[in-house]
Amino acid sequence: MLGALILVWAAFSITTDGVFLSPRNLALLSRQMAVTAIATTGIVLLIVSGQIDLSAGSLAGLCGAVAAMGCTNLGLGVALSIAIALTLGATLGFSQGVVVSRFGVPPFIVTLGGMLIFQGILLGLTKGVSIVPPAGFLRIGQEFLPKSATWALGAAGSAVCLWQVKRGKGLLVWGLSAVMAVGVAALFNAYQGLPLPVLLMLLLAACFWVLAEHTAFGRQLYAIGGNRDAAFYAGVPINKRIIAIFTIMGAVSASAGVVLTARVGAASADAGKMLELDAIAAAVIGGTSLLGGRGSVWGAILGATVMASLDNGMSLLNTEAFWQPIIKGTILVAAVTADLRWRHRR
Repeated sequence: MLGALILVWAAFSITTDGVFLSPRNLALLSRQMAVTAIATTGIVLLIVSGQIDLSAGSLAGLCGAVAAMGCTNLGLGVALSIAIALTLGATLGFSQGVVVSRFGVPPFIVTLGGMLIFQGILLGLTKGVSIVPPAGFLRIGQEFLPKSATWALGAAGSAVCLWQVKRGKGLLVWGLSAVMAVGVAALFNAYQGLPLPVLLMLLLAACFWVLAEHTAFGRQLYAIGGNRDAAFYAGVPINKRIIAIFTIMGAVSASAGVVLTARVGAASADAGKMLELDAIAAAVIGGTSLLGGRGSVWGAILGATVMASLDNGMSLLNTEAFWQPIIKGTILVAAVTADLRWRHRR
């Protein structure tokens, strides 16, 4: 996928006379893809455990509206409003996890029903009218970090990658990543610095990477998705883990909703629509198997970057709108087909 992303960027750079790779466009592209990437960080672990969530987009829209209404209509502070939205998202995710695990209802049906319920609640709360939060709230989705902070983060990321090289985790991958961390910082500083939504996305991705790769909880999720019966006989508390990952997914959806509302500048009745499908597609394109048991957080982030690059590049080329879903759908089907063929060969 990294090779595919390089080819996509090279093609769009040539066809747009270098506009695509300009610091301004890449900064705006990264801010645009941050919402999908945030949702993808949770979706990938859910899919790895053999589950699915079709309600993530609707829940994101609902929680974003609740946060905006807390600031605007109720006069609550930004921090308290966001805390309420995150708590609501986690609670609703927990409820869906209980129905899936305790009552044995397929997650497709539970989350499909949740999607419709959350859409209805969102429409009832907003009554079809956009809610504009205060400027302090909007900074979450529109602010840029100071250039000094961007340099510091680039150096810190490079140091982490070099530490991985020292541990013998892969000279080529982590060595290139160390160089890219500094290069990305330089690229963002050529415009206005690192967008705050991108920082939030990177922090969430790092947390979920540690959770997936370096904790017993993460290994158990892979075990449940890879072979549920074997995980059961190995003593993995399957129901508890499913409830936990749905709860986490609810909080992640709420986070994506807050960032989305802040980025676009208002909460609306159609906020978050199709977000869950974009997040699922990004995870699959990034190497996550819909059959469960295989996938990575950073691969999903890469998949989200590929999809956002396609949208952005086609927009710069003034491509007719109907081509964008056609191309993304074709890539998604190709990715799933390749995954199934790979598993068949194994």
